[in-house]
Amino acid sequence: MNILTATNFSAAQISQLESLPDVHVIRQNNFQPKMAPTIDVIMAWSPLAAKILAGPNRVKFIQTSSAGIDYLPLAALVQQKVLVAHAGGIHGDAIAQSVLGYILDFARYITHPQNRDPQNFWQGRIHRRVLYSVVKKRVLIYGTGHVGQAISQLLQQVGLSTIGVNHNGHAAPAFVETVALAASNAQPPVADFIVNTLPLTSATQHFFNADFFARQPQPPIFINVGRGPSVDTAALITALENGQLAGAALDVFEQEPLPADSPLWQAPNLIMTPHTTGTVDNVEDVLFAIFYPNLQSFCRTGKLSVNQADLKLGY
Repeated sequence: MNILTATNFSAAQISQLESLPDVHVIRQNNFQPKMAPTIDVIMAWSPLAAKILAGPNRVKFIQTSSAGIDYLPLAALVQQKVLVAHAGGIHGDAIAQSVLGYILDFARYITHPQNRDPQNFWQGRIHRRVLYSVVKKRVLIYGTGHVGQAISQLLQQVGLSTIGVNHNGHAAPAFVETVALAASNAQPPVADFIVNTLPLTSATQHFFNADFFARQPQPPIFINVGRGPSVDTAALITALENGQLAGAALDVFEQEPLPADSPLWQAPNLIMTPHTTGTVDNVEDVLFAIFYPNLQSFCRTGKLSVNQADLKLGY
């Protein structure tokens, strides 16, 4: 069994993988085109992986390094009966810390431009009129999976109140209250902050649109750490400009990298980060902790044991 990996696993980790019966690991920088038809397993999606899958191949298992799988050729994978495992759970704490950072920045004016202006720095004391405590503020979190749960747990620790939104309103760990997606649309709960962690599917494409922003009972701050195409960018900018949103923080975008001429650069009350909230220390180690048991299971039974994705659902 040949494994192609774009992940920088250590020599010890490679050795552990190759201790399994008939397993051989090929690092991506050692790959040669003639190897393409011999690859059975792909660890971490890449342009090379896409090229292999598009040609004659025998790939049967793909392990992604991301929680989302919307960028994969899902129809082709279903047709070729390829098993896919995602990396859900490894990014939760890191994303939660970034979400808390965004919230505190809006509430406490931590990175306000005036804080770097020597002529007006001390006038920043005027901000005391608009600074507020986040304790007891309400946060509506769309998506109650690994990432949504991690965000909810951390926000609750500093005194924020969280409500989870999922497909049918089922109970979820780390949430005292959950509501169904349809109910949240028909009668949105009052929220000071709205956080998107939903996967990208046909149902969530442009879910956060002009109608969504207009229906909010009060202007919330909108935070997107899910998927860029879940948000109608033009509608978001309009909502910021007309006061339907009190602010926004975006780590993901409809088009990445974000073009230099994007109107988002001039949008008011907006924090942007370059798709970095999921960054974790020692990512190879946490990925290995998912991939190795999956590979063991795949070698033994042809099935996966951790984070198997439903390709028809798209997550």
